Amino acid sequence: MTRADVADDVAYAAIQGDAPQTVLIRGGSAIVGPLGTVLAGPLFGEPGLVCAEIDLDDVTRAAFDFDVVGHYARPDIFTLSTDTTPRIA
Repeated sequence: MTRADVADDVAYAAIQGDAPQTVLIRGGSAIVGPLGTVLAGPLFGEPGLVCAEIDLDDVTRAAFDFDVVGHYARPDIFTLSTDTTPRIA
């Protein structure tokens, strides 16, 4: 996305610059496997199709790396609280 792609009524100064050809968001399509390995891509600056062969057994292997009921589920370490006190912006 370039600065020229941003609507005229959106008024902000981009840190990258305000020239119409200035790239604000580079994009980049990629396929990442469940173990975090980049399988294909990234593809920048051109239209295209990113394809990869996947190993469905990696889903099972990744389950051993992501411990959803182990140390993340310890209420003595992790808590979630919400402060609903009204505040001035």
